[in-house]
Amino acid sequence: MFSSEIKSVHFTGIGGTAMASAAAAMLDKGFAVTGSDQNVYEPMASFLAAKKISVLNGYDERNLAHKPDLVVIGNAISRGNPEAEYVLDHKLRYCSLASLLAEFFIRGKRALVVAGTHGKTTTTSLLTWVFEHNGFNPSYLIGGIPNNFSQGARFTDSEWFIIEGDEYDTAFFDKRSKFIHYQPEIAIINNLEFDHADIFENLGAVKKTFSHFIRLVPRNGLLLGNGDDENLAALLNVTHCPVKKFGLGENNSVRAFNLNFGPTATEFEIPSFKFHLNLVGELNVRNALAVIAAAKHCGLSNKQIQVAFDTFKGIKRRMEVNGIAGGVTVIDDFGHHPTAIRETLRALRLRYAKEKIWAVFEPRSNTTRRKVFQDELAAAFADADAVVVSEVARLEQLAAEERLNPEKLMQDLKSAGKEAAYLPDANAIVVHLAKNAQGGDVICVFSNGGFDGIHAKLLARLGKK
Repeated sequence: MFSSEIKSVHFTGIGGTAMASAAAAMLDKGFAVTGSDQNVYEPMASFLAAKKISVLNGYDERNLAHKPDLVVIGNAISRGNPEAEYVLDHKLRYCSLASLLAEFFIRGKRALVVAGTHGKTTTTSLLTWVFEHNGFNPSYLIGGIPNNFSQGARFTDSEWFIIEGDEYDTAFFDKRSKFIHYQPEIAIINNLEFDHADIFENLGAVKKTFSHFIRLVPRNGLLLGNGDDENLAALLNVTHCPVKKFGLGENNSVRAFNLNFGPTATEFEIPSFKFHLNLVGELNVRNALAVIAAAKHCGLSNKQIQVAFDTFKGIKRRMEVNGIAGGVTVIDDFGHHPTAIRETLRALRLRYAKEKIWAVFEPRSNTTRRKVFQDELAAAFADADAVVVSEVARLEQLAAEERLNPEKLMQDLKSAGKEAAYLPDANAIVVHLAKNAQGGDVICVFSNGGFDGIHAKLLARLGKK
């Protein structure tokens, strides 16, 4: 499949962060690259445009008329998609993104795979920067754009490959989790919760796929797990490979203590060394501990790690300040799981201790559109002063009894003393916020999509206020 005959590659579903990053990296390696997608959101739209990768809008058999040597089919593509059907009809070479990475880039390398329900992108970005800053020149693939790099993926001749390992399924023709393909020498698991309700029936199903991932760690590798996470405890009890636990509890072999949270940074200690991190919140301390444990295992010193921490610039769409207009700070965050929303708001409360914080949420993911987190979602906004929720996305695709109940969500938020509003779309939300937000307020927009360009619309409207 990955022979020297392959000169041209088409990415069906190129708009995803990982797909776009891999496409750019393939272009850098000398392949002719094209792609198609229904919608490409920022920041990947600008990223692909800067790379001069031709992106065809919409899916059509004609997009494959040039008969590319290989078609990489994204995991959002299903049967009935015109390009998927054309590939099968004409027996073109095709594969998933995970297979492309595994066979074409990872095999033979020393792979560090970062998995878990939350913090994967931040941890992978931080780990990659620690290796990069210390001269390891690693290959990497990150499901976002780290500010220390110009793109989310790079493939080098280094022996190191650092990759974000997602538990979501691989493709319509391969229902295994993507991380099953990544051949981990070192596997990091930050945490484990129920998510992706469209493919996992319950928490037990999520645990099962993580157990399969753990089985792939070789006896000369290392499994690093969050020792404070009850859902992980049984999974870390394996004997086929070395296991180290990290966390805040006393039973962790890599443990942080004496935590000091500031508005823009955090300090914490491990035995014999104090670390300074330009990130806020307890979740980021755990992310950093995972990085420390992995880097030290690979031979780096505490000082080498800290020097890299000092120059880490964060990731796009992770508590990213988009701008300030009319005295109002507008922040973009990818959070869409209740835990991620809760931890982000906790961190923002540390940064903006006295300001009014507005949380704007788009129930767009396949899990938050459903009622599985009905109660948890209301509780996630505890550190917000006011909450605005947009209409649940793609309502018609869900039975009424499966949907998130926005009326109950509003009632629960108001009962907790929050200002709360449920509005139909981004435009209505912009009008509401322009009317009610005051100078000095902070608005954090939570969405895993483009949200109809709400950030730019909001900044423009606030600037006229």
